This record gives sequence, C-alpha cells and structure tokens, in this order.
Amino acid sequence: MKNKFTILGCGSSLGSPWITNYSANLKRNPKNIRTRCCAHIQKGNLSILIDTSPDIKSQFLRNKIKTLDAIIYTHEHADQTTGIFEMRPFFWKNKKKIPIYGSPRTIRELRDKYAFCFKQRHGYKPIMNTNIVKKKFTILNRKNKIEIEPLEVSHGMIKATGYLFEKIAYVSDCNKISDKVSKKLMNLDFLIIDCLRKNKHPSHFNYDDAIDFVKFVKPKKTILTNLHVDLDYFNLKKKLPKNIIPAFDGLSFNF
Repeated sequence: MKNKFTILGCGSSLGSPWITNYSANLKRNPKNIRTRCCAHIQKGNLSILIDTSPDIKSQFLRNKIKTLDAIIYTHEHADQTTGIFEMRPFFWKNKKKIPIYGSPRTIRELRDKYAFCFKQRHGYKPIMNTNIVKKKFTILNRKNKIEIEPLEVSHGMIKATGYLFEKIAYVSDCNKISDKVSKKLMNLDFLIIDCLRKNKHPSHFNYDDAIDFVKFVKPKKTILTNLHVDLDYFNLKKKLPKNIIPAFDGLSFNF
C-alpha cells in the first residue's frame, strides 16, 4: 500500500456553497464545492485523521477510507471537531478506544464539549482516549509507524497546532507563525497552508500572507487550503506559479 496524504476538505468554516446555497462568484464546478477542513495520512496500513469536520462522514465515504488508527487535532473550533461523534463505528470495528492527540488546551476543550466520547454516560461506553502532545510523538500499529512533530501557531485569540512529518507540514489555521516554527518549515517537500480569503483576517492568513510565507520557507510544493467563497479554484490556478496549487476536496499525493 502506498503512503498517501489526502485533503478531505479544503473549505472555510461554512464550506462552499453555504447552507443558504450562497457561493459568491465561484464558478460552478466540483473543484469549488468544498467541505470543511480535514485531512488524512495513510502510511502503509496506518490510517491517521487530522480533525473531525462536520462533513467527516461524507468525506470518509467519498474517499473510501475504511480504517482508522488515530486522530490528531489542530484545535478545538467547531469546524474542526463537531464530526467527532461520527467516529463511533471505528470504536466498534477496532474493539478498542480511538487514541486522539492534541495540545493541552485542545484536549481539555474536547473532553469538556464532547464528554460522552471520554466518559461513561447513560450506559454508553467512552470511545476515545486522549494524548497531550507538546513535542515529537509516534503513532504506530503492528506494521507501520510515523513520527509527528506538533508546531504551535497563532490563530487569532488562540494557539492552534500544525503538524510536521516526513517533510510534509499541515497548517490549516493560522494568522502568524513564529521564527522558531518557520525554521522547521524550511525547504519541505509539501506545505499545506491556510489561505482564507483575499482581504486581511484577524485569525487566518489571507492570500498575500500565504504567498509571502511560502516565498520565505521555499517548499517544493505548496497547497493552499481553508479557502473561502471569494477564492475561485480556477482563478487561483491561473495566477499561481506551478509549485503552488489551490486545494480541492479529494486532492491527494504520495510520499
């Protein structure tokens, strides 16, 4: 089995179109239909999910993902977490709790908001166990393992976590990245980075922020994600250099 990274969803917090069917001036094309931000790492038969978006069920079915070994969380916001209860069938299938990983704050918030996943409630068994990560950690099963480094980034009023592994970094939500973290993101094979919209935003990189950061850290290939309805896939593709591409749902690459 090949090692594969998949963008399950690349939309901003409301996706596109919104629930009201609003999608600004996006061209009508599947590449502009975006579910909420989420990604998947397949290392051999090791299956790791990054975040549990509200669209996680359809994302798994569409991408034919049938196994799950662990979940790593970038932060606790609703668009990254509210699909958490959809993970119950993997608890039943695996016959053991699903390990989840995140910063101290993220884990605390998840345990508080989704207590039923972690504590016995009304006869329902807890389906997950928590792991707080502050430095490099390893996720493994019988056949494969992967070492992952958490990277703290600013995301408006909170700190979010980016993840670095195998010369790939995923930083879906950020408005500022420290010099210390930037150094770890230099010259990667792949950088998946927040690029919310055209105008400045208090908790996300906008287009100019993302492009400036890419020029600074010089990855071989960049994928722009967390795309709002004012950023059309085809318009972006036209103006970006070949080594920077806009994400679309289902975009994948081997590593």
